[in-house]
Amino acid sequence: MTETAVRTETAIGVRGLRVRYGGFEAVRGVDLEVRRGEVFALLGTNGAGKTTTLEVMEGFRSRTAGEVSVLGLDPGRERHLLRQRMGIQLQEGGFVDELTVGETLELWGRLSPREDRVGRLLDRFDLAGRRDVRVSALSGGEKRRLDLATAVWGSPELVVLDEPTTGLDPAARRRTWDAIQELQDGGRTVVLTTHYLEEAEALADRVAIMHEGRVAVAGSLTEILASRPSSFSATLPPGVTPPPGMTGPEVLVHTTDLQRDLTAFLGWAAERGVTLTDLRAAPASLADIYLSIRSESAEEA
Repeated sequence: MTETAVRTETAIGVRGLRVRYGGFEAVRGVDLEVRRGEVFALLGTNGAGKTTTLEVMEGFRSRTAGEVSVLGLDPGRERHLLRQRMGIQLQEGGFVDELTVGETLELWGRLSPREDRVGRLLDRFDLAGRRDVRVSALSGGEKRRLDLATAVWGSPELVVLDEPTTGLDPAARRRTWDAIQELQDGGRTVVLTTHYLEEAEALADRVAIMHEGRVAVAGSLTEILASRPSSFSATLPPGVTPPPGMTGPEVLVHTTDLQRDLTAFLGWAAERGVTLTDLRAAPASLADIYLSIRSESAEEA
């Protein structure tokens, strides 16, 4: 099978997912597709329903309605089979504080249907020097790395990472990014949630942003970012009248054709000998889209 064929197969398919808690509907008709071999970022505003959606995918929570397929299995009825093929990093691990780091991984290996080596994971996540340290004595970042080591034990087909770099310093975060990239290079599928939008931009092939129980936007980063305007800004010298349609002295322009409009603006400044300061130009970012989803919802309310 070619690499292209592998990447177009569906690893996770969600159709019309609804989850209700009493009179509150936390997930309201979500459709998602995660393709094999990709890194997929599931993002969301506070209370968006992404954690509930993940829990349904993992088999930890029942759904009220809808269809969910994970690696061809129904996580609600076939979680025991899915567990053999999926690794999960929760927001908070349930480690035994009295065990050492090495003992924790050895225990995990005995419980897992997959094979791996404790030493490999200790080295990979920079925990070799903490092998004989009890879990209770680890820092928050070290516990996070131990969480990730258990999630990727045996290189499962699908790895679900819930806030994998929370509490990590920049160096540890970069090592985690490298580990995620290695999983993808090995043909594994990775689903991650994160509050660090730059992390999603750096790692994800495709993204979905949830808001108020629904998927607000979804697609490749290129598709999502292309759907929103770029912007440029500059500060004009005192007394200079800006071009028509702009206000000064702090000029801020949103545009669907950044090259054309920025070129015209710079040409206007050059013809008049205007010296611009604080000139910045940038395409839309995930942060822009995230904030716009929140603001659009607030305006509708």
